[in-house]
Amino acid sequence: MPNYGGSLDRVFQALADGTRRAMVERLVRGPVSVSELARPLEMSLPAVMQHIQVLEACGLVRSEKTGRVRTCRIEPDVLRTAEDWLAGQRTSWERLLDRLGDHLLDDPGTDDPGTPEQGSP
Repeated sequence: MPNYGGSLDRVFQALADGTRRAMVERLVRGPVSVSELARPLEMSLPAVMQHIQVLEACGLVRSEKTGRVRTCRIEPDVLRTAEDWLAGQRTSWERLLDRLGDHLLDDPGTDDPGTPEQGSP
């Protein structure tokens, strides 16, 4: 398994906040100005900027200022790294659950303790 160091930790810490997840969801559709990103959120522009700074610090978002407008965009490679890690975890769990299911099907001699035996009241 690849060694992600602390970068993956920072990504998941940033995504732990619902406001930042909403921002990422919006940015996945394409670049947007900070004011547009802030529009649906019930918070001040400085609070929105703090959230953007957290997303930039972990590498999920990049912003650039042209004139008076700051535009944010998602960094797909960083998002893909988190997605790849999650996919690996899902694959491991599915494999373990498949093995458990096979084991339960292959061992017919084991009685189910939740099922009463025949002849029992």
